[in-house]
Amino acid sequence: MGRLLKALTLVLAGIAGTASAQDVQGTLAPVLVVESERMFSESLFGQRVAVELARLQAELVAQNAEMETSLTEEERELTEKRKTMAAEEFSALAREFDERVSRIRREQDAKFSEINELSEREQAVFIQAARPILFALMQETGAGVILERRTVLLSNDSVDITDEAIRRLNETLGEGRAIPAPQD
Repeated sequence: MGRLLKALTLVLAGIAGTASAQDVQGTLAPVLVVESERMFSESLFGQRVAVELARLQAELVAQNAEMETSLTEEERELTEKRKTMAAEEFSALAREFDERVSRIRREQDAKFSEINELSEREQAVFIQAARPILFALMQETGAGVILERRTVLLSNDSVDITDEAIRRLNETLGEGRAIPAPQD
């Protein structure tokens, strides 16, 4: 989630750069704060992503457990065969078994990496989709900037727009299934 925070901070800084930091009388416009991680996790979009990622991770964990059981049994059988085999013959079988185990581990690690990449892609889609909603909130309030709540030492709760952002994101994006991935 740290990447989400960094990416959203950059997006918010970009939004702030496009808005006027001063109102007509020359005084600074209000500053708003948002909890980006909560905005993501409590939105319908973020909840859908969390459920999908949890399902994929659970499937992969179950698959790993099944493979581990199978490989443990195969290793036990190989150990038993060792008693009746010539050293060279056993060595070849053991080497083949080790290579297969290494290949399976690499494949399973790649699957976990794919899940992490999916999480990052979904967060990037969310950030891109949230930008116009946050910008509209900024314009409506006359704010010149939106800051990440965790980076603010002290603020009045009235400048926290997280709940309103979540409400609007849910209203506008829903679960976010139809949102295209951002272009790099």
